[in-house]
Amino acid sequence: MNKISKLLPMTNIIAALLKRQPKFATNSWLLLCLLTLGLTSSLHGVQAAPAQNPPADLNNLLTQIDTAASKGNAKAVLQFYSPNFTNGDGLNRPNLEKALVTLWKQYPQLRYSTKLQDWKSEGNAIIATTVTNISSLPSANTNSYALNATITSRQRVTGGKIVRQDILSERTLITSGKQPPQIDMKLPQQVKVGQQYSFDAIVKEPLGDDFLLGTAIEEPVKVEKYLNPSPVELQLLNSGGLFKVGRAPSTPGSHWISAVIVRGEGMAMVTQRLQVVK
Repeated sequence: MNKISKLLPMTNIIAALLKRQPKFATNSWLLLCLLTLGLTSSLHGVQAAPAQNPPADLNNLLTQIDTAASKGNAKAVLQFYSPNFTNGDGLNRPNLEKALVTLWKQYPQLRYSTKLQDWKSEGNAIIATTVTNISSLPSANTNSYALNATITSRQRVTGGKIVRQDILSERTLITSGKQPPQIDMKLPQQVKVGQQYSFDAIVKEPLGDDFLLGTAIEEPVKVEKYLNPSPVELQLLNSGGLFKVGRAPSTPGSHWISAVIVRGEGMAMVTQRLQVVK
């Protein structure tokens, strides 16, 4: 990392970004989707209905949850979770609460907007699929990041509490600096075990005389990664982006695929979940 910064005399800014990158949380934003799970918690007695015509109490609850999450009120959000809450990535209520508090310190100006995609009754439970848009602006702190994410998840609610949640798809963009590069990322949402796939992250603007630093990251979704994110090591790029060919593992599961690119006075990171299925 020090070698790279010395090779690029164009900038103290790049050197500073390189120093920050090893501590950059490559996937902490994924926790944001869990903040919207309360939207179905009061519907355990309601029969199935089209998502486009939900009951009034659902609309009210959506507003309440979005408001509590936007204020960073962990207690107000977590009251909708069962003590036995589980998540498809291995999270439970105690480590979720710890991670959320840490996350809100890093992103103090998050704003949430949740829509119900569909829902139905299943015995004494409600199964609901939601789409959440999350955005933030950088704070006065020059080291802060701006975030935009879209997450689709499915919740199971019993007795007014969320007992299970699974992430169906997610994608986020995290940026920092005065002029972060604009990235066009191309990656399938799902591949079969052992299948080869392409992953491209292309910088849209002309490069001119600018250098690019970047890297591609692939890692399995594990609960340890939420609390202990991987470090990021950047390399000098010889083209206008990242162009990779990967091969899915031999076992089903979820993986995080990320592209991190630094250009001039800005940094951008795009992350998407890749589902590996049989």
